[in-house]
Amino acid sequence: MHIVIVGAGNTGTQLAKYLINEKHDVSIIESNEYRAKHASNRLDCIVVHNSGNDLSALKNSGITKADALVCVTESDEINMIICGLATSQLTNKSGKLLKIARVRNVDYLNLGHFDGNNVLGIDYLIHPGMEVAHSIIKAIEHGVIGEIYSFSDTPYEMGSIDIGEGSAMDGLSLVDYRNLVTYESLVTLVERGDEVMLPSGSTVLKSGDHIHILADGKYLPDIYKIAGDVQKPIRKIGIVGGGELGSLIAEGLLNKNDNRFSLLKFLSLKNQRIVIIEQDAKLCGELAARFPSALILNEDISDESFVNEEELDDLDCLITTTANEDLNIITAIFMKSRGIKRTIAIVAGSGHAAMARHLGVDVVIPMPMVVVDSIYSKLMGSGIKEVRSLGNGKVDLIEIEIGENASVIDKPISAFRLSSGGLLLLVNRGDESFIPKGGYVFKEGDRIVLIAGTGSKAEIEKYFNTGN
Repeated sequence: MHIVIVGAGNTGTQLAKYLINEKHDVSIIESNEYRAKHASNRLDCIVVHNSGNDLSALKNSGITKADALVCVTESDEINMIICGLATSQLTNKSGKLLKIARVRNVDYLNLGHFDGNNVLGIDYLIHPGMEVAHSIIKAIEHGVIGEIYSFSDTPYEMGSIDIGEGSAMDGLSLVDYRNLVTYESLVTLVERGDEVMLPSGSTVLKSGDHIHILADGKYLPDIYKIAGDVQKPIRKIGIVGGGELGSLIAEGLLNKNDNRFSLLKFLSLKNQRIVIIEQDAKLCGELAARFPSALILNEDISDESFVNEEELDDLDCLITTTANEDLNIITAIFMKSRGIKRTIAIVAGSGHAAMARHLGVDVVIPMPMVVVDSIYSKLMGSGIKEVRSLGNGKVDLIEIEIGENASVIDKPISAFRLSSGGLLLLVNRGDESFIPKGGYVFKEGDRIVLIAGTGSKAEIEKYFNTGN
């Protein structure tokens, strides 16, 4: 595919890097000279230093032959206008151009759900706060142990946890895993320091390993206990930062019925007590009116005297959502040292995410990567339903529907082998979901979940005929 990206910020450059690694042809348009030079030096693609709403810049990027346009500048309006320009003024050789725009204004999301779903010709609107809030609330529902991944129309979920020293899993060879864990489940990935492993029967787990486990969601808490975790119910939740993201999280936790957020499909979490800590006095007043059942504190979370005075140590979970990722990480670590059992931090990059996890933050969410995963899923054809990055971007978790005339149809699981390594984790066939065994045979329409090294997209498309 030829993909034009407008905007070379964190999201744009990470998306470009991901697409280039998957052997796609990428062009970037960036108006800021420093960002344009930085992208040109780091990425193997065309970089046009110009405004994305300049028709000549779009033409120089190869838009007339492109398959997709992704607009991720800092301005919602510019992102949407560029998509509109491409729709009205430019076309590719086939007359089809997939257009994706990132927006931060929640009200714009409703524009994309009128008849036709193509206001200004935009095929998909991506809202970073919505994507991240979903991830956070899902993690809270499961006790803030680690990241939680759900799959369509199935009770199975994949959760992550660190192996506790001296736990039953410390020193366990996976060949003996089923003797210890009787629930139908599968260890899908092992992260050990900088090493990311697709496990085999000979893999031996060690304390400190960050492992990902696939199982029916209701059994994950019991499996976590075997791995060394003792869960505490999450009842009192602190949110540091009352901006857009903090407000979205509070919105979901308090289960408010605001039509602007009807697209968010938050989980129904009951009996949550919410505390929001925000420095801006005016914003605190707005938050108090919007969330009357929450405790709003107009304070600086970095002020230790405030922490002592307000007795925040009795929080079950603290979520740091400020625009300062360093403050988010430091606050989460400091409050854990004060006795808060669970913390969640929002960061701007996968590098800081790895550091924060090593320092003890329970759930770390790199915001640009969440957005990149969502955009990538939209780009990769109708057969690929969702793509998520794991292991600091070294492997992908991919949900696929097997297409018509796919080469694997009516063939056994042994016919599926990727050159960079991969595991078939889950099959959803009609009303039935199961972890496939050696006798599994691929069928058209099966919805499958697999884990594979990055750069495997072409092979996966060959096997499953996902289409673009």
